[in-house]
Amino acid sequence: MSDTSNAVAPGTDTRGSRQRSLAELGPNYKWIALSNTTLGMLIATINSSIVLIALPDIFKGIHLNPLEPQNTSYLLWMMMGFLVVTAVLVVSFGRLGDMFGRARMYNMGFAIFTVSSIFLAITWFDGSEAAIWLIFWRIVQGVGGAFLMANSSAILTDAFPANQRGLAMGINGVAAIAGSFLGLLIGGVLAPIQWHYIFLVSVPFGVVGTIWAYLKLHDTGERRKAKMDWWGNITFAVGLIAILIAITYGIQPYGTSNMGWGNPWVLTGLIGGVIVLAAFVFIETKVPSPLFELSLFKNRSFAFGNIANLMASIGRGGLQFILIIWLQGIWLPQHGYDYSRTPLWAGIYMVPMTIGFLLSAPVSGALSDRLGTKWFTTTGMVITAGTFAALIAMPVDFQYWVFALVMLINGIGMGLFASPNRAEVMNSLPITSRGSGAGMMTTFQNAAMVLSIGLFFSLMIAGLSAHLPDAMFSGLTANGMPDAPADGIAHLPTVGILFAAFLGYNPIREVGGQALQGLPQSAVDHLTGLDFFPHLISDPFSDGLTAAFTFALICCVIGAIASLFTGSPKSATPEMVGVELAAVAADAGVGTPAELIDEAHMTGARHRKPGPSTAGSAASGDPRITGHITGSDGVAPAEAAVTVTDVRGHQVGTATVGPDGSYAVGDLADGTYTVIATAPGRSPRALTVSVVGELTFRRDFVLAGGSTLRGTVRDGDRPLPAALVVTDRSGAVISRAHADADGDFVIGGLSNGDTVAVTASAPGYQPTSQLVTVDASAPGVVDIVLIATGGVQGTVRTPDGTPLVGATVSAIGPDQTIVASVTTDTDGRYRIEGLTDSAFTVVANMYEPTALAVSVSAGQRNTADIALGAGHKPVVS
Repeated sequence: MSDTSNAVAPGTDTRGSRQRSLAELGPNYKWIALSNTTLGMLIATINSSIVLIALPDIFKGIHLNPLEPQNTSYLLWMMMGFLVVTAVLVVSFGRLGDMFGRARMYNMGFAIFTVSSIFLAITWFDGSEAAIWLIFWRIVQGVGGAFLMANSSAILTDAFPANQRGLAMGINGVAAIAGSFLGLLIGGVLAPIQWHYIFLVSVPFGVVGTIWAYLKLHDTGERRKAKMDWWGNITFAVGLIAILIAITYGIQPYGTSNMGWGNPWVLTGLIGGVIVLAAFVFIETKVPSPLFELSLFKNRSFAFGNIANLMASIGRGGLQFILIIWLQGIWLPQHGYDYSRTPLWAGIYMVPMTIGFLLSAPVSGALSDRLGTKWFTTTGMVITAGTFAALIAMPVDFQYWVFALVMLINGIGMGLFASPNRAEVMNSLPITSRGSGAGMMTTFQNAAMVLSIGLFFSLMIAGLSAHLPDAMFSGLTANGMPDAPADGIAHLPTVGILFAAFLGYNPIREVGGQALQGLPQSAVDHLTGLDFFPHLISDPFSDGLTAAFTFALICCVIGAIASLFTGSPKSATPEMVGVELAAVAADAGVGTPAELIDEAHMTGARHRKPGPSTAGSAASGDPRITGHITGSDGVAPAEAAVTVTDVRGHQVGTATVGPDGSYAVGDLADGTYTVIATAPGRSPRALTVSVVGELTFRRDFVLAGGSTLRGTVRDGDRPLPAALVVTDRSGAVISRAHADADGDFVIGGLSNGDTVAVTASAPGYQPTSQLVTVDASAPGVVDIVLIATGGVQGTVRTPDGTPLVGATVSAIGPDQTIVASVTTDTDGRYRIEGLTDSAFTVVANMYEPTALAVSVSAGQRNTADIALGAGHKPVVS
């Protein structure tokens, strides 16, 4: 096992132009990352659903009838194109983020998304040309959305410590899922005004987000160099696209059947897609850098967390479509809402579900950081399953307050599940796999949305087709329509009737044709009005609702069971262990670099299981964690050791280090550990590693130090206690120390040959810096002399003795330059510090300036009170 790929010259910066450590970015960076990724996820998911509610206005605007057989595919691809593309590409784009930088890929996604939104908003075609234009740019928009979705969770996982990731994922999850609900409301509001606005609304947010991400987001995780898995990408894309397209056309009529599941092309797509995906799985077990890291599924939290996420996404996706059909096509017209107004009110009436989600998701995310995720996710799924049972029991013509209450509880259940589930899955991932792991999770979620459309539409069509033809025939003939045309209309494909309800259309006007012309006007008005069609399909629709919601309930129960196998209460985290280690090192007076506990500075890459270890004394069993320990000069330090602790801080493994610096640790179960490298006289290093499957994980350490500086701090001949800071050539702080009562200090953990600046400071003295070259062969004593400073203080008053607030007081030196200026406080007081032994002129200025000569003695506080006013003499005490 060679480590030449990891060797770099000392002092060389191998990071990309957008790569920074968390220490460099500061404590506020995590909130910048959260706010930007939340904005990105929000507009991406808003646009995944905004079209659903606006489809009637879009097709009216481009003068295309979506219910005509030749236009049905336009309708389906307008709905599902965005979802299909994101489902197919999100894993690949997550992998690109791991390889080339998550911030870079995320920023590219924001830019693509914004440009496509502009082109969607400026559509000028009509008819089928406009539909093709919109579908094309929706697919491009899906490409941008895939970049955003794949990398946002990984960026957050890199930026936040493990004990705060639940909160961060909760807020981000609120944006991801609430965006799909808000899209329905925003689309309902904007589409009736002008359908172009539903795409234009994303443009300003996209422009701001793109610029903001470019300026502020940086890569803080480990970037893994690897070749792109082209065969894996191709087989995954072909297999998944074939299955999703087959589902899309499976819900369309074929021959005399209401659905196309018997269509040879649909069967070919389904069977062929499964075969290609099986080939994809085989390929992923053979390539060195797979697109899907199948070994991650050996991690229980990752595997069962994704199963639960898949089941929840199927239930949630189908619910949206059914509620739109229920409200737009049936309930709202029954209660007097004109079809032109139903999209807006459908969005408004679904707001309780969004409110419930917004209330519970952040709270559950924050609490799960402390209490664990299992019971939040399980309880959330159980509650959601209960709401589906309530919807089954609810009549089609419901009372709204009951419906609103069930929607509120449904949103609360989904919120309880979503944030802890996302945090649990992301926390289970090794740092080098967070982009691809997040992409895999989002793929399941987006593919579930497309799958749910096919499943729920199929269940609805099956439920409707059992009773709808008879109900349609009886209703038409009862209103005077002859048997022959009534029978023809009644046996139209059920999917057309379902699409009409989904779009908020009354299909009798569209399909009645000449059969309506022979009827009395009152009968025509009744058949094409708000009353006939909604009441006609209410009973058949109830059968479809029962079938669809029963399936959703089963999915939620499966999700609840899967959630029981994830997570456990957290008593500590790897990051917390690293912080404690840094504190111990600081207390011991050992230099502790800021990046001591920063995962982003891990070197090396994951490898397949190596041959025999060269470690001097490895733990028994197959090696799980291996690597090398060297000093800054590339030489292995003497008496180095490795300690491995679990998430509770308990020691679970140790290893000594061989003469060449190699080590190996075995007998570790799958899980997350902290690896601590130490050596006498060196600064310790601590790194986090998640052990998964049969892979061996590589972590290399560079331990700075080995040399020390000794010295004294004095004021003339008097020793002086002082604080010392050591900085390197770039100005970065590499160590801190204190001089004792005798003025003596020792600074350890320095590298031989380095030139450092030692700065000493003490109250009442000017700080002094001294450049020192560390020489282990001829160590000397650093002598630092601090120069005492003096000061002047006093009060500025008016002639009647009233203190003056805000007066400017300046000290002018012997060379007639202003060396310091201050303003008086609410009591008229001022204080000027840091003056040397000399004579100064103190000038107070507010009304007519007054000057005062003061002699300053270093180490003393001189007092000069000043009275301002015309002709008034200064008072000196």
